[in-house]
Amino acid sequence: MTAFAFQTQATDGKARAGRLETAHGPIETPVFMPVGTAGTVKAMLPSSVKATGASIILGNTYHLMLRPGAERVEALGGLHKFMNWPGPILTDSGGFQVMSLSGLRKMTEEGVTFASHIDGHKVMLTPESSTQIQRQLDATITMAFDECTEWPAPKDKVAESMRLSMRWAGRSRSAFRAREGYGQFGIVQGGTFEDLRHESVQALTDIGFEGYAIGGLAVGEGQEEMFGVLDYAASALPADKPRYLMGVGMPSDLVGAVQRGVDMFDCVAPTRSGRNGQAFTRRGTVNLRNARHRDDPRSLDEACACPACTDYSRAYFHHLIKAKEILGAMLITWHNLHYYQELMQKMRAAILTGGLDDFAAHFHAEQAGGDIPPL
Repeated sequence: MTAFAFQTQATDGKARAGRLETAHGPIETPVFMPVGTAGTVKAMLPSSVKATGASIILGNTYHLMLRPGAERVEALGGLHKFMNWPGPILTDSGGFQVMSLSGLRKMTEEGVTFASHIDGHKVMLTPESSTQIQRQLDATITMAFDECTEWPAPKDKVAESMRLSMRWAGRSRSAFRAREGYGQFGIVQGGTFEDLRHESVQALTDIGFEGYAIGGLAVGEGQEEMFGVLDYAASALPADKPRYLMGVGMPSDLVGAVQRGVDMFDCVAPTRSGRNGQAFTRRGTVNLRNARHRDDPRSLDEACACPACTDYSRAYFHHLIKAKEILGAMLITWHNLHYYQELMQKMRAAILTGGLDDFAAHFHAEQAGGDIPPL
């Protein structure tokens, strides 16, 4: 079996190009992970996801434990076999989803008791049970169970939440069964308070994980404040371990975070936008619902080689969306994921040649130019 190991191949400022070896195949970084919350990347076949250039996807403990159930997935050969994705899978611990239930949950030192959003039955999720469920799913990368601190919150509440997450991180680590090629990531919390973030990093590195995530961002604080946290939080993490920014983000977020030393990302933006008729292009976001596209014969992005751009027109996408045809969601999602993967590949190539800042300047200039209107 392959050892779970990360190697930095090049640096450009704080940015890193690396390679993460896992039991389910290698991952070249920086990398974007399409979100397959309930065992599927919405509107995409696994072969289509792979065709976009994706090497790893994300699943979710909360959703999969409720339906179809971790025991059932395990009995059927694990999540890789169940959803026909042989490559690496990272599973979110479920903490974020449970915390978002607000009044439907009760949190104690032991864990969180909540009502299922499916049928209302009571369930308890703890660091130990979250870790066990992720093992039953056969996650390549298991996430420690944590509380995603709400924003905004006073510093004393953020500190209390972060320290609870650090105690839960220790319990998650104790429950994790080491296997060749598999890893577990701890999650840095602390809101936008630098001293709390450093305290969290110290606590997690004292425990020791195969990788580290930065949580509690992209929750309403805005890009400038998020980048302010990343300016110190990413480089505070061990240089020989992968760094994962959870739930981020928009294309400009990815570029700025890579420049600050982040290696891994996930976000629902490309798939959710695809289902809502929004496409990400090198000239910014295009809303294909707009009437201006109904007679437009041009491709979505003439520089893009995905099937949506090479085979179909903007007018056709507009028609599919207005007619509420499933094919529209499928094609635009495919394009968005292709765009995200190509963006990551271009940044990796730029880091390898020492040209990331030039790439970033070109990226921002193109995005500021806006979509070209039809003739």
